[in-house]
Amino acid sequence: MHPDLEKLIVLQGLDVEARRLREEIAALPERTAELAARVKAAKAGLDSTVSSLAKEESLRRRLELEIKDHQHKAARLRKQMDIVTTTAQAAALEHEIAFAEGEVRRLEDEELESMERSEQLEAAKVDAEETLANTERAHADHSTRAAETLAHDKTALDEVEARRTALRPEIGENSLSMYDRIVKTRGTGLAEGIDQKCSACQMMVRPQRWNDLRERSNNETMLTCESCGRLLYWDPARDAPQKKSVQNESIAASIVRAL
Repeated sequence: MHPDLEKLIVLQGLDVEARRLREEIAALPERTAELAARVKAAKAGLDSTVSSLAKEESLRRRLELEIKDHQHKAARLRKQMDIVTTTAQAAALEHEIAFAEGEVRRLEDEELESMERSEQLEAAKVDAEETLANTERAHADHSTRAAETLAHDKTALDEVEARRTALRPEIGENSLSMYDRIVKTRGTGLAEGIDQKCSACQMMVRPQRWNDLRERSNNETMLTCESCGRLLYWDPARDAPQKKSVQNESIAASIVRAL
């Protein structure tokens, strides 16, 4: 492996971690603002429900007054029936009494409908209060965690940036320039070759290039993926033979002895 590749692999790990930390730091205020907006919306929903309840109560108070007015009017008109002297006067009073009683029934129906709406609004108020409480709790919990995470991420980012700053001068100028150029266009500069594929773009590596990549004596060349242009590296540990466990060896030995 080219001597700069090992350092570039470490550098890429630091770059990826720095980018992750920056994204998380940027996302924390957005999430907090989102939850704050949800709290505001929940409060507005509760306020709207409470306002609707107050309007229904005001409506019923007005209806009750109107009902009493019509009831009193009907009672007064009935008393007048005792002193009328003509059929026409009686008919007129009966008509007014019927109208007043009809208004009482209509207003009582409207009052009943208002009570039904209030029952629904009371249930909606309970739900709105629960939603607001849960949303405020989530906002408070997130704000606490966000402050802790933000402090941790800023400290971690400072450490990562310090390591990046110390590592970059140790890498050859040409290698570092090539890496930076690839990162600018691809997001990452290196990709591991696994099973004769580029792990970044998943395209096959030509057999000759794959053999060159695996050649341990080739320490002066850096190969790139012909598909995505990233610098390729190969980890020989992936091809290292797996050691058998002591248990498996004992089982195998027992089988041989049994045969």
